[in-house]
Amino acid sequence: MLKDFFSKPKKRKYATIPSDKTRQDVPEGIMSKCPKCGKIMYTKELQKNLKVCLYCGYHYQMTAYERVESLIDEGTFEEFDRVLVSKNPLEFPGYLEKLEKDRAKTNLNEAVLTGKGNILERPIVLAVMDSHFRMGSMGSVVGEKITRAIEEADRLHLPFIIFTASGGARMQEGIYSLMQMAKTSAALQRFSSHGGLAVTVMTHPTTGGVTASFASLGDVNLAEPGALIGFAGRRIIEQTIREELPKDFQTAEFLLKHGQLDAVVARQDLKETLARILDIHQPIDAGELQW
Repeated sequence: MLKDFFSKPKKRKYATIPSDKTRQDVPEGIMSKCPKCGKIMYTKELQKNLKVCLYCGYHYQMTAYERVESLIDEGTFEEFDRVLVSKNPLEFPGYLEKLEKDRAKTNLNEAVLTGKGNILERPIVLAVMDSHFRMGSMGSVVGEKITRAIEEADRLHLPFIIFTASGGARMQEGIYSLMQMAKTSAALQRFSSHGGLAVTVMTHPTTGGVTASFASLGDVNLAEPGALIGFAGRRIIEQTIREELPKDFQTAEFLLKHGQLDAVVARQDLKETLARILDIHQPIDAGELQW
């Protein structure tokens, strides 16, 4: 029939599969898929948004250098103690080789970066843990660098800010790792007794011995949305108490609701929030007081 010549072609019910050459034309890493909502976005756009999902607000993990770049005024950061590196006191098999691989991968000497710089022109001493280095685990050098940073903040009469991200104490160093819990806590107590301001920002994940020591001892304790914060794991706790835990247990929001955090702050708001905290705790000269 005549109408058959003018009928619309039927849509094909199959999708075209890209060739191997087409796949090769798309640079690796150009797109990122959110592990929470599953949305796909350009990696460059994700980076511009401080590695926060543009759709659901999921906070990706940041490297220590990315954190410094997002937080510290350009050209003001001075790193401390880069020469400190871990030894192998327990002669743990393969430990030194693993450390060397992480140094090459992260450009860090250890799982924490320390130094001083300015946040919106406000000078501070900073420590940033990096989960990309041995899962941010705390060994003797991590504890030593954090302790030295606290002591430097005390000497300079500057606020101390630490970003935590850790799987806990480093098993390859045994008791040497566990000793850092007491050492860092004691350093914070001395700093506090001299009137120093300590601010902790807990990021995903902050667990184990780090949570049980310096991470929980800030004068102000903040966290990023969705961060896992706790000591023992969910499964161990449930097996011990023989009860099922809430779904949001050990999240930043759960801790805030139960009074264990002062605030949960989105990454885009952290810089301004920290600046306000620094302003509120700015020392006032007696001559400036008006009665």
